[in-house]
Amino acid sequence: MNPKETIRHKGIVEHIGTEDCHVRILQASACSSCSARQLCRSSESKEKVIEVKGHYPTLHVGDPVTLIGSVRQGLRASVLAYVLPLVLMLAVLFAGTYLGGEGLGALAALLTLALYFGVLYLMRDKLGKEFAFKIKES
Repeated sequence: MNPKETIRHKGIVEHIGTEDCHVRILQASACSSCSARQLCRSSESKEKVIEVKGHYPTLHVGDPVTLIGSVRQGLRASVLAYVLPLVLMLAVLFAGTYLGGEGLGALAALLTLALYFGVLYLMRDKLGKEFAFKIKES
């Protein structure tokens, strides 16, 4: 995998199971590396625990690792999480408003979003296999 086509996050191993490994990463916004972040207070960062499927006999809790994923996976995840629901919601909103008024359009758009994210939730195992990180020991 070309380094320009990868997403990398440094993390610490939190838990090692027989079929998976949990890694804690610090997800930082683009502002977090800015030298003026103390003044504007818009920078934010969050700790997240990522579950990586697989057996890792050489890892131990507390080991530093690097999680590697592809940019293509990240873009696809963004489309599924943000772009597609927005387009779907707006299409249903305009169609519903045209056919039955603003109230019906808004209700139909909200129900469509609930249904869409419900389907994504039901497909979480399949999607989890497609959007997977790999571990590289540091």
